[in-house]
Parts: sequence; C-alpha cells; structure tokens
Amino acid sequence: MAGPITFYFDIASPYAYLASQRIDGIAARHGRTVDWRAILLGPAMKLNGGRPVNVTPMRAAYAREDLARLARIWGIAFVEPPNLPIFALRPSRAFYWAQGAEGPEAARRMAQALFNAHFGRGEDIQEEAQTLDVAEAAGFDRSALAEGLNDQRIKDRLRAETDASMTRGVFGAPWVIADGRNYWGADRLDILDRVLAEGG
Repeated sequence: MAGPITFYFDIASPYAYLASQRIDGIAARHGRTVDWRAILLGPAMKLNGGRPVNVTPMRAAYAREDLARLARIWGIAFVEPPNLPIFALRPSRAFYWAQGAEGPEAARRMAQALFNAHFGRGEDIQEEAQTLDVAEAAGFDRSALAEGLNDQRIKDRLRAETDASMTRGVFGAPWVIADGRNYWGADRLDILDRVLAEGG
C-alpha cells in the first residue's frame, strides 16, 4: 500500500480550510491516508519576505473573490471572518494536544472543528477562551485542553513541526506532499487527484 499523504496547514489560512474539506476524500479515493500537520506560516513568511494575502491590498481583493468562487464550486460553506488573518498559535497547539491525548483522528477532528468555526461560521478562534469554546463544543475536555495549551511539550511540538516543514521546503498553506512531490494551494488538490489516478 502506498504511503500516507502529508497535509501541512495553518489554521489561519482560508485556502487551507478549503483544502481541509477535500483532502481526506481525495486520498480515500486512491486508498491513501492523510497525515495532518499544523504549522505556523509566520517563520517562512519572515524568511521569504512574504505577507499574508489578506493584508496585501490588491491581492486581498482578488482573494475575497477567489475564495467565494472556490467555496461555491466545491460546495463548501465559507464566511469570511472579520479579523482575518488571525495568529493561530492556540488553535495549532490545540491540534497537537488532541493528537497527544487521543491520537491522530482526534487531532483531525480538532482541526476541522476549528476550521469550521473560523471559516465555515466566521467566528474568531485565536484567543484561548475562543479556542476552548470550539473544542468543548466538539466534545473535548475543556480543562485538560486549557492545561495543554500551556504545556511546554505542546509548544515545542508545534515549533518543531513548523521548523521541519521549512526544512522540507514548505512556504505556504495548504501544502501537500505525496510520493515525494509537492503541491501548494487548494486548487492543486485537483492535480494531486489526477496524478494519484494516473501515476507518473
């Protein structure tokens, strides 16, 4: 059986949100699993001199149109949050806390709950109480997560994953690696789907 597909995402990225709604289905069609990995894009942006698309005036206007179009084409709920972009530190730590506490499926469920709250309903999720609210509604232990968000091991894990992603050449999100090949962007999932179907 072929190896898992690695899916790097920043919970602050609306394009990563769109990809998060499709990646598992595409992988399943080809008998693959997905290794979800939360990262923070800030360090890569700093290294490359980049800025979030939403704070770059001309790109922001295009992205607003593009995100609505892609969401409509793919049948994905999308509500632009009022405070885009957020700093997804606590949501990302919540992902790795869930992974350590309950395993990869729980971590994926945590990520999806946070993504859906932020981009599916337009809620703010960056503050600790907001992250905890979303996690609790998704069935996670609020007090255990509150402790985990400040656990040095969780902080170190997020930092290590972010550093490792940069070593692998990741500079944006969503970023997918399958069979050693890189795919950057939500729309590249269609290319991934075709490559997995046809090979080569």
